[in-house]
Amino acid sequence: MSSTTDRPGGSEDPFAVAEALQSVVRDTAAVEREPPAERVTEAVGAGDSRRDTVVVDEEMLGRRPTVRVPSQRRPTPGRRAPLPVAALFATVWAALSTYLPVAVVIGLARTLEGSGGLAGAAHAGLAGWLLGHGVPIGTSIGPLALTPLALTGFVVWRLNRAGLHVTRAIGARRTGSTVRAILVAVAVGSAYAMVGALAAILVDGRGTQVSTAGAAARFLALGVFGSLIGALRGTDAISVLARRSPPAIRHGLRAGAVAALLILGAGAVAGGLAVAFGGAQAAEIIAGYQTGVAGQAGITLISVGYAVNVSIWAAAYLIGPGFALGAGSIVRLTEVVVGPPPMLPLVAGLPEGPAGPIGTLLLACPLIAGTIAGWALTQRLRFGRDSAWQAVRRSGKGSAAVVEPRWSLLVASGLFAGPVAGLLLGVLAWLSGGAVGAGRLSRIGPDPVQVGVVSAVVVAVAVTLGATATRAFFRRS
Repeated sequence: MSSTTDRPGGSEDPFAVAEALQSVVRDTAAVEREPPAERVTEAVGAGDSRRDTVVVDEEMLGRRPTVRVPSQRRPTPGRRAPLPVAALFATVWAALSTYLPVAVVIGLARTLEGSGGLAGAAHAGLAGWLLGHGVPIGTSIGPLALTPLALTGFVVWRLNRAGLHVTRAIGARRTGSTVRAILVAVAVGSAYAMVGALAAILVDGRGTQVSTAGAAARFLALGVFGSLIGALRGTDAISVLARRSPPAIRHGLRAGAVAALLILGAGAVAGGLAVAFGGAQAAEIIAGYQTGVAGQAGITLISVGYAVNVSIWAAAYLIGPGFALGAGSIVRLTEVVVGPPPMLPLVAGLPEGPAGPIGTLLLACPLIAGTIAGWALTQRLRFGRDSAWQAVRRSGKGSAAVVEPRWSLLVASGLFAGPVAGLLLGVLAWLSGGAVGAGRLSRIGPDPVQVGVVSAVVVAVAVTLGATATRAFFRRS
């Protein structure tokens, strides 16, 4: 069968015919309309001036068999889950995902060492899980109220995910509604408070004393706080609130948070190096328990759970106020008064005495951290959402197009960053402290008021100097 332009290869396939016609329409263009006898066509494309054109016979195409191609279906909106059901399901899952690792670690150590069966391991794991939420546990030696903040951070992260999942389940994602985000946080917090009350009832009365009302209140506060972060992210209300806030407050909040995180990072590095240098003493403390491999692993994991606390104490040491390790004790750069410390590997890095003239240079670490936060503030105001490191690489190419931030905005943001960092570090210092019994170790941790005030002053000065110096240096260069 002969081949034509509208029927390639003599094919009867309607898709092939349609494809051929489409290519013809693309490659030809009609000019001004004239009588049929004098119609002129013009080929498009300089390299193909002899391309054939055809006249479409609508009657012939109408007699050909056609195939109906199904159109793409639009996704139908699914049924939204009720808020109480979604909140209860997400909360229970968050509670189980944080409790099971604690129960497994404690249960493994107790089972291998012959210190009780599964019931005892579950009870001890539940008590440790309550302690991670800041719930004091009454024991025979006094209250145990030193919260392992590493576990608390894990709990907050899981509650954050719970708030995000509930926001999606009820159809509030990307709505920008602050009210719906608060409703999600209240629902998740209320369900989490019931879980905390149930856990307190199960732990109370078996060698430990736990207040049910106190546990419910702490679980409620932690549940609302953690899930509110995820709900605000899920509804995108946090972006709406950021756009509505004044620029000085918005940039000051970010700079203060960055400075606080940098100071905590410096504390973590200093604490880690101190423990590493005292590694031999830490090994002796672990070996002194004589509990076998599983018991030593449990002690090591407990120390890891308190690593965040030690980082905050080291940050307080660098800032100046220091921390206490028992009643009547103080550990700071200029003074060290400590009695017999608790037998934990983390105390291997304690300083033996006041730092010398070289050691006092550690006081410059918070100033350096604040200066870096101020430099990042100026860079972000210059280059928008680009990171400071990308902005540095780009500044050599397009520095002429950079709009310098106002001096008033830099100074106001830097001064506001101080109270923000002071509040964050003060709250963390308060959370990191506690008591281990009713004796000498009834006071452990830094003074939150001193840490907050000193941090606010240091960060405000350092961020303001770093931001203004960065702008002045750029102007001169």
